[in-house]
Amino acid sequence: MRKFIPEIESSGLSIIGPVREDNQDTIHITDYPNSNGAGFLFAIADGMGGYAHGGMASALALESFLNVILTQQRQPVLRTLQRGVETANLHVYQKARQMDAGRMGTTLTAAYILGDMLYLTHVGDSRAYLVRDGQATCLTSDHTTVGDMVRAKLIPAAKIRTHAQRSILTKSIGTDLFVQPDILQQKLKPGDCLILCSDGLWSVVEDDDFARVASQSSSVSEVSQNLVDLALAHHTDDNVSVVTFSVRSFMPVSAEQEPLPEESLGWFKKLRKMVS
Repeated sequence: MRKFIPEIESSGLSIIGPVREDNQDTIHITDYPNSNGAGFLFAIADGMGGYAHGGMASALALESFLNVILTQQRQPVLRTLQRGVETANLHVYQKARQMDAGRMGTTLTAAYILGDMLYLTHVGDSRAYLVRDGQATCLTSDHTTVGDMVRAKLIPAAKIRTHAQRSILTKSIGTDLFVQPDILQQKLKPGDCLILCSDGLWSVVEDDDFARVASQSSSVSEVSQNLVDLALAHHTDDNVSVVTFSVRSFMPVSAEQEPLPEESLGWFKKLRKMVS
């Protein structure tokens, strides 16, 4: 039995940026009414530009992942998230072979909110930030060569944004037959702001700037827009994508209010690739 329904305000934005010829990022925002007790899902996938069909990989990964979450939402959350990542990985891997396209790959970072709990699953180097009480915390670990070097204390964390090997992924969706995602849980509080973003944003925006922008913006739409504007002002050379959602409050809910799976068809309405 779920104890709470979160009241959530959400926003997303994805642009090509000043250098790339196409947008290989895909974002997703749920379409649930706040009153029906269903979980909320927010996700971002960044297709790997060095491989073939990065945009196709990111869109296919999110579609496959969302389909698992939609059809198995009555199953344990952690198991469903794991299965969703495995399915997304297999579909992208198989698609590359069907098309004889060489390797296709993408990152995938997804946040599922059920009651007052955040469940986060992550592969690659798209990031999830929690802004709470004016402080920004990165909840994800970059699956990159440089990320491994930082964790091994071979280089300082301050070098991660400027290192020449920053974009070399050690784990991604679709490049190998099997992948193991990071999955974590975080209890949420009213006032929490969550930000998912591609490396085209965080590579040129410092962690403290996420907190400053979130604190100074009047809405989540403004947070998303201001972060994208900041990335452009700092001369990002990649696609820039962000999904922002804020927890306004939690409302008590009884078991009778919980939705049936067929009520969840709105999940796919906001799966989109926005190019501007």
